[in-house]
Amino acid sequence: MSAAVRWFRIAAVAEAVSWVGLLIGMVFKYLVVENEIGVQIFGPVHGGVFIVYVLTVLAAARAERWRPSTWILGLVSSVPPLMTLWFERRVTPAERGSGPVPVS
Repeated sequence: MSAAVRWFRIAAVAEAVSWVGLLIGMVFKYLVVENEIGVQIFGPVHGGVFIVYVLTVLAAARAERWRPSTWILGLVSSVPPLMTLWFERRVTPAERGSGPVPVS
């Protein structure tokens, strides 16, 4: 496995975790205490991790020669919460004993 794919896997998990933090911050802001501190903290964190995720998708796509449909799906996966975990599992199953699953 290339270094680009290892970094991609880390970024995919970090992006999902930052999404959860931002969603929890939004729940507190709008439903619980009407305080913006969670969004003020996790908003920039999620934004930074999002950019890192996009860059690592592109690096992994180049290193592993993903089809355009695969790397586009990887980029789109950063929008819905926790979708990066699904995508990461979909494109890197080689670590779990089987070959890569083509995503079309």
